[in-house]
Amino acid sequence: MRVTLPDRPGSLGAVATAIGRINGDINAVEIVEKGMGMVVDDFIVDLPPNQLPETIVAACQNLEGVHVEWISRYPEGGGLQSDLEALERMTADPEHAADTLVSLCPVVFRSHWAVLLDTSTARPVATFFTTLAPELTTELVERLAPFDTVHRVELESDWVAGWGDCTLVVVPLTRDRAMVVGRLGGPAFLDSEIARLNHLAALIK
Repeated sequence: MRVTLPDRPGSLGAVATAIGRINGDINAVEIVEKGMGMVVDDFIVDLPPNQLPETIVAACQNLEGVHVEWISRYPEGGGLQSDLEALERMTADPEHAADTLVSLCPVVFRSHWAVLLDTSTARPVATFFTTLAPELTTELVERLAPFDTVHRVELESDWVAGWGDCTLVVVPLTRDRAMVVGRLGGPAFLDSEIARLNHLAALIK
């Protein structure tokens, strides 16, 4: 769950208390971005079987200045995968560092899917993708261009049959490879998240 809250003492505690009142169990909290008197935090929370996600949203948004930006299911037992751990796995096998980064994106960057593209030909094609990635035709891939600069892309519902709105970020890795990371329904990738993606991408040769 991504939450925007005031950057002042007690705000985080108030959110934690609200979650506790509906018997939510906070497994982890990570600061995503800070600035302009606000903080964006990601919470990983276990809810009781009888609690709907709407309950936790309402509990948090009843607090002054608190807004739930996005809520989604998270892989059971996944835990938070830090950038450092991703870096260690990439450097342990540099030949497959690009594949490793793509495979870790759903956990490290709270995305639903990621795809590695070969951009060396006139029509880029997907060469590696995570389990939940949509099937990208060459026509769809071309909508994501350019592939030599970092940029966000917003795609409308049914851009792939049966898929809802998606927010994406395209990140060049090498001269002939790029990565596309997608979230179904949002939230948009923050500048801080894109900076982290760029940092890891720069390590790929």
